[in-house]
Amino acid sequence: MAFDLTGRVAIITGNSTGLGKGIGHALGLAGASVAVNYQNQTERAQATLEAYQADGINTVLAQADVTTEDGVNQLFETVESSLGQVDILIPNATCEQPQLRIEEYEWEFYQRMIDFFLKSPYLLARRALPAMKKRQYGRIINIVSEVFHRSVAPFSAYVSAKGAQIGWTRSMATELAPDGITVNMVAPGWIPVERHANDPPEQKQAYLDQIPMGRWGQPKDIGDTSLFLASDEASFVTGQTICVNGGLTPW
Repeated sequence: MAFDLTGRVAIITGNSTGLGKGIGHALGLAGASVAVNYQNQTERAQATLEAYQADGINTVLAQADVTTEDGVNQLFETVESSLGQVDILIPNATCEQPQLRIEEYEWEFYQRMIDFFLKSPYLLARRALPAMKKRQYGRIINIVSEVFHRSVAPFSAYVSAKGAQIGWTRSMATELAPDGITVNMVAPGWIPVERHANDPPEQKQAYLDQIPMGRWGQPKDIGDTSLFLASDEASFVTGQTICVNGGLTPW
């Protein structure tokens, strides 16, 4: 096996579906124990749990709202008691992402973006770090987005929150490097998953036409990139962003 995560424990937030599910699957197939985190959709989470188990992945259901301190503590208590101390942390959970003009947004939605993409990763990292520092080992991988690099509009709430997450991640990477903890980012392009089922076909085609590789990305593409960053082979890689979008941002 190229990347072996045997004995490692991973939290990927919001991984009952979409990209998170693919990330968990990739890490689990490499030997990691992977919790299934969800907030509300119990039936969907149970289906993901069973899919993981069918592939031999050691897993547990971990319901929690990861935008709250109590929810983060609940998540870690479930994982630590069932799977062990967390080695790999991948904040991935998201919410709706409407594209609106600046004057059409309400501040409450900007705050929601901040809660998911800055507050939640902060709370998760703060909870994970004491054990990681004690072991002098850890992998934190923030799932960011190409939208920051491409200055996508009209999408200011999401783009600004992702920009804040990127800046925070880079600072954290420098701070935690002496502790043996790497902190990196994966920036997916638009990869249609379940929540994109009703997106306009013409909008999808227009995006696909821009991708130099001429195909849609798959959750596995994000999973495989995350697997590399979680592995021992990436032990000297920190503070980096890997855009996974078929060459749409070649800089």
